[in-house]
Amino acid sequence: MTGITSASLLRGLSVTGLLIAWAWLAHDASAGAGGSDLAVAMASTWMLAIIVILLWRVGKPWWLIAGGLAVVVILPWHWQTLRQNVAMLYYLQHVGTNLTLGLLFGCSLFGQGEALVTRFARLAHHGVLSEAQFFYTRQVTIAWTVFFGATAVLSTVLFVFASPIVWSVFANLLAMPLLCLMFAAEYLVRHRVLPPADRTGIADTIRGYRESVRDWRTMASDR
Repeated sequence: MTGITSASLLRGLSVTGLLIAWAWLAHDASAGAGGSDLAVAMASTWMLAIIVILLWRVGKPWWLIAGGLAVVVILPWHWQTLRQNVAMLYYLQHVGTNLTLGLLFGCSLFGQGEALVTRFARLAHHGVLSEAQFFYTRQVTIAWTVFFGATAVLSTVLFVFASPIVWSVFANLLAMPLLCLMFAAEYLVRHRVLPPADRTGIADTIRGYRESVRDWRTMASDR
């Protein structure tokens, strides 16, 4: 089993700190207390990052250049409109992120390829999975699909029917704890239903994810 080094631990803590600060600033802006320009800049940065990643995954440089130029032109043009709809901007960011992740997990359940969590587990176990691991990781992929889909639905219900503060608490302050709770629940279930030889530790799970991302980068660069 691969251990977690002090450097990776420090890097993880730094990222966690940034995510917490980002979540609080996003809540402050979504609830109407933050500065509009800062709020729009934060939400736009997150959404632009997602767009860049998707365009980069396409693997065609001209798409990335065209997308970047379009953003440079469109974003300043609609800046005042965005300043007047900060809550909607953060709602679209939250729901869009969860729907994208839900589709990423859900679409992997169909077709010739493997379920996404199965792919992670296969890389973590050096390409060899037992029947129990294969079945379990497919069920976990379904669980993550449902989790992200349910989060998007609940976010929409709260955004439409609840106050901005209630929605923002759920979308910005509770998003990360709920995600961590989902990871913890899956980890406990894994240790309950799988034999010791088939279990994957946290460090191995991270390694499997990194190798999967590295494979995606290789496939994109080969296009």
